[in-house]
This record gives sequence, C-alpha cells and structure tokens, in this order.
Amino acid sequence: MTTRAVPTGTTTLDRGALLSKVPEITLAFWVIKVLCTTVGETFADFLADGLGLGLGLTVTSVVMAALLVVALVVQFRTRAYVPVVYWLAVVLISVVGTLLTDTLTDSLGVSLWVSTAVFAVALAVVFVVWHRVEDTLSIHEVTTPRRESFYWAAVLMTFALGTAVGDLLGEQLALGYLPSALLFAAAIGVVALAHRFAGVGSVLAFWAAYVLTRPLGASVGDFLSQPVADGGLGLGSTVTSVVFLVAIAALVVVLTERRPARPALRV
Repeated sequence: MTTRAVPTGTTTLDRGALLSKVPEITLAFWVIKVLCTTVGETFADFLADGLGLGLGLTVTSVVMAALLVVALVVQFRTRAYVPVVYWLAVVLISVVGTLLTDTLTDSLGVSLWVSTAVFAVALAVVFVVWHRVEDTLSIHEVTTPRRESFYWAAVLMTFALGTAVGDLLGEQLALGYLPSALLFAAAIGVVALAHRFAGVGSVLAFWAAYVLTRPLGASVGDFLSQPVADGGLGLGSTVTSVVFLVAIAALVVVLTERRPARPALRV
C-alpha cells in the first residue's frame, strides 16, 4: 500500500493540506483565473471560427469536451496540486463552459435569459448537494475524489453561467464590452469589501468572486478581440488567445519553480 511520508510534528490539518488538489488562494490564483476566463472566451471563438476547418460549433465542442475529460482524468490521478495539470484543466473547462453556452444560444436558439437562469439553478444544485453530502463547500478541503468531483462540477457551472451573464449584459442588453468589464470588476471589489469589513464568509465570498471573474475575463477578451465597429479593439481572437495563453504558461512555470518540495513517497 502506497502512503505519503509526513514530517514529524505535522498536524492533522497539515496532513490534509499536503493532499490538497486545489492551489492556495493568492493574488497569483486570481490573476491566472482571469487570464483563463479570457482565453476561454477568445480561444473558443478561435476554434469555432478562426481555424478555417469548417468544424463548426458542435464538433468543436465535442472535441474540446473530450480533451477536458482527458485533462480531468490526469488531474484526478495526481496525488496533490500540480500547477501545470490543474491550470490546464481550468483553461479547458473555461473553453468548454463557453462553448456550452454558445451552443445553447447559437445552435439551439436558447435565450441568454433562459441559459443564465438554467446555469444559475444548476450551480445552486451542485452547491446544495455538495454541502449536503460533504458538509462543506470549502476548497481548502478538496482532499477526496468525491469532493474534487463536486469542485469541478461547480467550476464548470460557474464558467457556463459567467459566459451567459457576460453575453447577456455586453451584447443582448448592449452595455458594451468595456463597461461590462468595469461593472464586473466593481462587483468583485464589493465582494472583497463585504468579506473584509461586513463579515461575509470566506466560502461565500470566494464562490461569488469566482463566478464574477468569468464574465470579467470574457468581457475583457471580447473588448480586446472584437472589431472596432462592435466596440472592441480589433486584435482578433487569435492574437488575444496567444498573448493570454503565453501569460498563463509563464505564470504557471513561475508557480511550479517556486512550489515547495513535497515529501517523498514511500512504499
């Protein structure tokens, strides 16, 4: 039986932390998360429209979903948080979440109002079941396969919900990409202040901010990539995706290099 050697004097809480499958919530976490959400928006557009292969939205969605499954299998098989594996899964789930909402809207004609409501309910259901089964929603306690399953289900729903909300405000309600980005950034600021000064719990504040970073990143991505005539800067989905993917890769490399050495495994 394979076990993990734990240094003498390590507490029970420390033992759980050694097996954590989720990174610490630092500034770097939020920066990479927003970068991933931006890539989710622009790279999904690039894959569906920019490759010129005629794959279409449905085929692209199936291919990316298959890649996401492979990434999650690798993620579940890791024994602890591995930056490259974890953030690759986040990038892919961001793309799939975007494609899921786009498929409902563009291919099936589902209203953004309806998709927003559906994904909001779906996310609420995940949270309710997760809490009922595990008695916690804290990401600091994602230390079992079942809790990790709930975690990734919640993450997928936040990306799909965030895409729907962002498109609803930025396009259907014609708020515009930049004003939408500023609005979501302000909302995240309100959540942070509520947590700091109004006693809002860390779990609620985390998930509220996590949902809001999705439309923030999507609005930034659309603002950079969409044509000037549509309110963007006209950089295109290809350039925007490449720039943000390189930024994500660089930050993940830095995190990997700075990551403390794990205790060796022994049999």
